[in-house]
Amino acid sequence: MQTTHQVFFGDARRLDHLADGSADLIVTSPPYPMIEMWDAAFAHLNPTIAGALEHGDGGRAFELMHMELDQVWRECFRVLRPGGLACINIGDTVRNIGDDFRMYSNHARLIQVMLATGFVQLPDILWRKPTNAPNKFMGSGMLPAGAYVTYEHEYILIFRKGEKRVFNTLEEKRLRRESAYFWEERNRWFSDMWTDLKGTGQGLADRAGRDRSAAYPFELAYRLLCMHSVYGDRVLDPFLGTGTTMAAAIASGRHSVGVESDEDLGGVIHETMNQALRLGRQRAAARLAAHREFVAARCAEGKEMKHRNTTYGFPVVTAQETDLVLYAPESPKRISSGNFTVNYAIASD
Repeated sequence: MQTTHQVFFGDARRLDHLADGSADLIVTSPPYPMIEMWDAAFAHLNPTIAGALEHGDGGRAFELMHMELDQVWRECFRVLRPGGLACINIGDTVRNIGDDFRMYSNHARLIQVMLATGFVQLPDILWRKPTNAPNKFMGSGMLPAGAYVTYEHEYILIFRKGEKRVFNTLEEKRLRRESAYFWEERNRWFSDMWTDLKGTGQGLADRAGRDRSAAYPFELAYRLLCMHSVYGDRVLDPFLGTGTTMAAAIASGRHSVGVESDEDLGGVIHETMNQALRLGRQRAAARLAAHREFVAARCAEGKEMKHRNTTYGFPVVTAQETDLVLYAPESPKRISSGNFTVNYAIASD
């Protein structure tokens, strides 16, 4: 198996280099409106935003920032295949603008535009992030009507373009069966509350680059790709940042394309791609080892497992897992600047 990965530096509001329906899945996290670290980037796109912030008009600044992102979501709808999914990690924020303190609901505003664009909304996921905050409130402490809860979660909003995806050909069905996840993974991953990403080793990029891009964990992207795509699918991230989504695509045997506006992140993205090879091998081996432990524990409890995986020979709970196979990335080959391929071999633990 071989996958291809492309990096483009440019404006995600215009994905002219991507054809209609050319992406099978979108996994991304945009800059969050009304987060101070992104003010300058939004103002660069629309100088009126800076004026709204200077005049204390947080509501107008919030809407103007989202209007810039709206253009990206419309482009995403165009390049996504019918039946393809878009998984968008976004958080709400609280902020003082002048003397006005309020919450700005980014996830609600995003849902609004995605539905207006033509997407169908699917059940979302709450990702509870680890926090080092010693206090679980903001404001006046023990005095009523002046304190506010601390936000410890973000949203992973999931949308579909049109009707449910259909796998018609024998090849499509084969890839889908090979791309299956384990029964025990299904039970953990398909929960509407993710709390188990705390402490997940990132192993990607440098700290400065991650702080600059506000990257999400590798495991978050890897999990979404395994849940919502099959081997050989093409994954798009229009806000590539340090390259986490592309790293997850390399690790999981999917093609990928990423768009990033900040060319200074090029070196960090390149390093992320190199590290993704190691992470992909480790993650595949860890999944196999975890399943063998699951089998041992289940058998020790006297629970029967009626099916057997054809590649690895170990028992599995369901018939849908019998053709499951994990691939580990081996060697990259650079085709041109920002364009390279990765070869794979069947993973072992």
